[in-house]
Amino acid sequence: MAAIDRLAQASRWRSVPLAEKALLALGLLALAVVLPPWPGAVLVLAAAAAAAILGAGVPPAAWFGVLAAPMAFVATGVLPLLVAWGPAGPQIAADSGSAAFAVAARAAAATASLMLLALTTPAPDLVQGARRLGLAPELAEVALATWRFLFVLGDTAQRMNAAQAARLGHDGPRRTLRSAGMLAAALLPRAFDRARRLEAGLAARGFDGRLPTLAARQPASPLRLAAILAVLAAIAGGGM
Repeated sequence: MAAIDRLAQASRWRSVPLAEKALLALGLLALAVVLPPWPGAVLVLAAAAAAAILGAGVPPAAWFGVLAAPMAFVATGVLPLLVAWGPAGPQIAADSGSAAFAVAARAAAATASLMLLALTTPAPDLVQGARRLGLAPELAEVALATWRFLFVLGDTAQRMNAAQAARLGHDGPRRTLRSAGMLAAALLPRAFDRARRLEAGLAARGFDGRLPTLAARQPASPLRLAAILAVLAAIAGGGM
């Protein structure tokens, strides 16, 4: 989360209106679902990567690093579609892996489309956009509070891990495993304690239940919206 937020804040598309980025990313997501896996989903995946790297200025290493974790889950999920068990043991599925390729291509394209939006738009901007579309204020505040708590959780884990390393808690596999277990057992109570102290500090300063954020609202350009629709239409035509 911290890496994604840093990349979103540093993106060249940080100040681009949310409507334009959402139209591009969600349009690519819709194409990833409706177009055939080949060549449709592959074109969507390439377009999302080009928009992120060439357009938004996301470093290639960061782009592929962010996609690595979800792609690992995709690979695990498509493995049963690729391998079948027969009398002689494991073998390639009867469809030669076409179903596995279809699922993997669609999942990769859809994930890349959502990552394009996440890596160019900070979470507060997304929540504010959802509020403008009619999201209940209570749900928006819960989403922002959850987003902030993730950073508290990560910061607490880093501090605990550094303290364990300073006490030789990572000296050898057995100590490392024991330290990891102790960290996992103590992480949530300490993070909740920090969150409670943060809540108490906000209440002492007159916190009224709202978590306002500053974000400049830029009007969308009709020309850029038309250009995005044209790009989506071209991908749809090439992927049919």
